[in-house]
Amino acid sequence: MKSAALAAALLLSALVAGCGGSALTSTSSLSPEQTTADDNSPFPTAEDVASSGPERFHPFADPTAKPSGGREVIKDPTIEDVMLTGSLPEMSIGRADAPVTIVEYASLTCQHCRHFHLNTFPQLKREYIDTGKVRLILREFPIGKTSGNATIALRCAPPDKYLALHGKFLEQQSSWVSQEVRLDPIFKVAAQVGMTRDQFDACLKNQAMINGLKWVKDRGRKLGVIGTPNFFVGNRLVKKELTMEDIRAMVDPQLAGQTASATTVPN
Repeated sequence: MKSAALAAALLLSALVAGCGGSALTSTSSLSPEQTTADDNSPFPTAEDVASSGPERFHPFADPTAKPSGGREVIKDPTIEDVMLTGSLPEMSIGRADAPVTIVEYASLTCQHCRHFHLNTFPQLKREYIDTGKVRLILREFPIGKTSGNATIALRCAPPDKYLALHGKFLEQQSSWVSQEVRLDPIFKVAAQVGMTRDQFDACLKNQAMINGLKWVKDRGRKLGVIGTPNFFVGNRLVKKELTMEDIRAMVDPQLAGQTASATTVPN
C-alpha cells in the first residue's frame, strides 16, 4: 500500500512539475533552463478531440526543447507591449483603473501556481485588490495537453464564473491531472460551475477559442515568459512564484511614487 501511494504521489509530482516556478522554499529567480518546461502545441485540435483514443495526445515535452523556428522575444517590453491583447478579453479581478497592474501567467497543472493561489492570492486580494490598489490579470499559459483541455473549458465558462473555475482547477489538481488526457475528470470540475456536458464537448471543438488561447500563450513567449508562474508587475517580468514580501517590495514603491506625484504642486 505504501509503495502504491508513493508511486501515485510521484506521478502527480511529475505531472505538475512542468510548471516553471521556483521551489516553494525559495524566493530567488530561476534561470531560463529551469523554467523552459513547455511544449509547442498544448491545445488539442478538433481532430485531436474527435480521435478515439488518448494516444494522439502528448502531455509531456522535452523541457529543453525550443519552439520551432526559434523564439522572438521583446527586450525590455513596455507597458503597452505587456498590455496588448488578442481576440479574447482579459480575465481580471480588481478595479480597471487600479494604480498597479499585475499579470499572472499560469498553467492549471502547475503545482507552484496552485501554491500561489492557495497561499498568496487570498492575502493579495485582501490587501491590494479589494482596496483598489492592484488589478490582477490572469493569462493562460498551459503546459501539456491536459492543461490545454482544462484551459479551453475554463475560457468557455461564463465570465463571472471564470475566477471560481480557475480556483477549482488549481485546488482540485489531484482529481483530474493524469499522465493521459482524461476528459471526464476535467468535465467534473467544470460542471461545478454549471457547465453541461454538451457545452463542454462543443467548447473543446471551438477552434476560434483555441486560436485565441494560442495567441495568448505565443504573446507570453514573445514577452519572455518561459514557464509558470511568471508575473509582470507593471512591465517588470518576474520568473518565479511571488510571495507577499515580493509583492509589497515591488508594488508599494509604485503606489508611493504615484501618491507623491499626485500631491506635488507644479511650479
